[in-house]
Amino acid sequence: MIKLSNIDKWYGAFHTLKDCSVNVSRGEVLVICGPSGSGKSTLIKCVNGLEPFQGGEITVDGVSVGAAGTNLPRLRARIGMVFQNFELYPHMSVLENICLAQLKVLKRPRDEAEARAFALLERVGLKDHARKLPSQLSGGQQQRVAIARALAMDPIAMLFDEPTSALDPEMINEVLEVMVQLAQEGMTMMVVTHEMGFARKVADRVVFMDQGEVVEDAATDQFFSAPKSDRAKSFLSRILQHV
Repeated sequence: MIKLSNIDKWYGAFHTLKDCSVNVSRGEVLVICGPSGSGKSTLIKCVNGLEPFQGGEITVDGVSVGAAGTNLPRLRARIGMVFQNFELYPHMSVLENICLAQLKVLKRPRDEAEARAFALLERVGLKDHARKLPSQLSGGQQQRVAIARALAMDPIAMLFDEPTSALDPEMINEVLEVMVQLAQEGMTMMVVTHEMGFARKVADRVVFMDQGEVVEDAATDQFFSAPKSDRAKSFLSRILQHV
């Protein structure tokens, strides 16, 4: 479904991503972890063209992301993206936030777009909040709206860029529960996260990054029980104290 082959990216003279290769099969859940500044968020943003890359190739369902003739807006409509900070339109209601791209990009009739929005809000437990503004919701509720908005486009895959990092601790589980449900339903997912409990429970594979490189790519059980690299062992020894 998603194939990254030998990806290189620079910010000026800084080599941000170094020869990164990752494959995600249809229906697979891939968690990307590693220390801050390791290139995780940059890598996932390259998948739908939010970040340009200078070397290698990325294909999503056979479409080359970096090719000159690729229609990136159309591609992004097929790949749901959930960010750290929700990225909801503050002046629009929850309902309008979920309907907007359906109306503008998919050209759905309003009644169909609203029906889809209400169904997804019910799914994430927020149907009664449809007429509220984002500022009237908690952070966890806003992030669930953001997930519903992404799902409204009927994506073939979902990308999550540290979706719980901006949330208070008591709000994290309500977002992770929605993500667990998506994974169990067979959604193809790439998830950048520090939530190792989620990774253990849901991920099929874990990619560990450090200093712009893919250091380890392993089945979840293997990664947690017997990581191969010293860098991954060191990372896990610190982070698993808190899981």
